[in-house]
Amino acid sequence: MESRKVTKTLEDQWVVERRVREIYDYFYSISPNSLSDLIELERDKHFDYLSQGLRKLGPSFSVLDASRPWLCYWILHSIALLGESIDAKLENDATDFLTRCQDKDGGYGGGPGQMPHLATTYAAVNSLITLGKPEALSSINREKLYTFLRRMKDTSGGFRMHDGGEVDVRACYTAISVANILNIVDDELIHGVGNYILSCQTYEGGIAGEPGSEAHGGYTFCGLAAMILINEVNRLDLPGLIDWVVFRQGVEGGFQGRTNKLVDGCYSFWQGAVVFLIQRLNLVVHEQLGLSNDLSTESADDSSESEISDEEEHLEGTSSHVQETFPLGQEGAGQDNASDSPKIADTGYEFINRSIAMRPLFDSMYLQQYVLLCSQIEVGGFRDKPGKGRDYYHTCYCLSGLSIAQYSWTDEADSPPLPRDVFGPYSKCLLEQVHPLFNVELDRYYEARKYFSGL
Repeated sequence: MESRKVTKTLEDQWVVERRVREIYDYFYSISPNSLSDLIELERDKHFDYLSQGLRKLGPSFSVLDASRPWLCYWILHSIALLGESIDAKLENDATDFLTRCQDKDGGYGGGPGQMPHLATTYAAVNSLITLGKPEALSSINREKLYTFLRRMKDTSGGFRMHDGGEVDVRACYTAISVANILNIVDDELIHGVGNYILSCQTYEGGIAGEPGSEAHGGYTFCGLAAMILINEVNRLDLPGLIDWVVFRQGVEGGFQGRTNKLVDGCYSFWQGAVVFLIQRLNLVVHEQLGLSNDLSTESADDSSESEISDEEEHLEGTSSHVQETFPLGQEGAGQDNASDSPKIADTGYEFINRSIAMRPLFDSMYLQQYVLLCSQIEVGGFRDKPGKGRDYYHTCYCLSGLSIAQYSWTDEADSPPLPRDVFGPYSKCLLEQVHPLFNVELDRYYEARKYFSGL
């Protein structure tokens, strides 16, 4: 009998599982009375780590010279999720720096004088929205930025990341996200985007960065969020996407980014937000599955008496709430349907204020456990997985994913989660809520929407 070949990937998986198991074994060996001291979001230490990075970074960060708006975003967004704020001088310094990253012809570069790029434009805009002050919001030249977005538009329907750059799903999302949140989205920007993203959905069900590539958690979030924002999400194969994403949560509790890859804390958001978004797509999913939208709303305790199918039970939600909201993506299946909507710029607002119509499609408590016990660093910051070092990128997306998991059982936006849905002591661990389409803190999103809607 031929022995099974042990690959490097399999060896790495065993190492990760062993390290995670050691953490969990220790955790569950402790007396329940002492667990509250062990499970804690190290707020003060995270804030110190983040604010220090905003003030000064060491020489090793020179490799990220073209990603400086990203560093601002990762840090500022993390601080906002912690419910903390920075002092006025630091706010002004951050606003001034990001303003100097703005190109005279629109868009933001990776630093002052660098060429504008859609990724750093997204990071800069989200940073300024997170700062939230009128000085920060008014610094964005929306007219020039719109011109930049039009210049990045490709004949394929997608967008290029920069002049002469690659066309991919990430570019589509960053362009549409910025245009939507700044209230400058229009038919010209939207046209053909849905076709391009649809061509990137793979046989696995997830979405790749470009046609013919492998399904990936980051690109799946970008593709799904963009399709929601342009009101064409019904064109995606959502049951297939669900089948792919639910199997990305591994035995460790966290998510992997692709099939047969290792768990990574950053996918707590990229994959966690995908399943969170799907929870609000009840009508579209049911239509694609051929199920009724008038499902029973009985509690889980009474579900044994229900005669609905297993699929219906899995997707059951509070349909009485759903019927009161607009059926996102139900206007039709053509690529230009989004342009028929007179309020396309309000899609992000309408979406977040819809009642959640499905139970979570992932183990939210297990994900929170992974983030807090395996990704959190005691001295501040978060990491990819045990054995790795902390960084601002993983701190941002671990916290974003933790927020997604904590609020995954809430029925409506602005409603706090119940203590039973938060892993660890409620007051110590609860974060602020994120807007899942833009990944900005929800109150900052509302403030920015109000500001830009008035222009």
